[in-house]
Amino acid sequence: MFEKIMVPVDLAHPETQQKALQCAADLARSGDCEVCYVGVTTETPGPLGHTPAEFERKLVEFAEGQAAAHGHKASHMVKIAHDPAIDVDNALLDAVGTTKADLVVMATHKPGIGDYIWPSNGGKLAAHAKASVFLVRG
Repeated sequence: MFEKIMVPVDLAHPETQQKALQCAADLARSGDCEVCYVGVTTETPGPLGHTPAEFERKLVEFAEGQAAAHGHKASHMVKIAHDPAIDVDNALLDAVGTTKADLVVMATHKPGIGDYIWPSNGGKLAAHAKASVFLVRG
């Protein structure tokens, strides 16, 4: 059904993404397709790495762990953003095209009042990506 699933991940909070990670893994196994885990970081040192290369090593470890735990093919992509908190939406939209993903599976939160004014990351991706987007709450 799908050829490549892109899963944006926040390595600082993997526990909040477990349901979305499981959904992506189940879809990948059932369709024998690849999951590309995408992480967005900055050039400057942060809690997940002093350099983008250090961040990438953590993302590779994460992707390999998911593939081993769930039995699917996996790859990874690091996107560099000046300010990930602000630029994450554009970085993820770019990653959809670069990875050639035809499905994005990502964790999202229960909508709040602010989401009526500013769309969530998942909401923006769903509105603008050329791929199908599956937003997973919880």
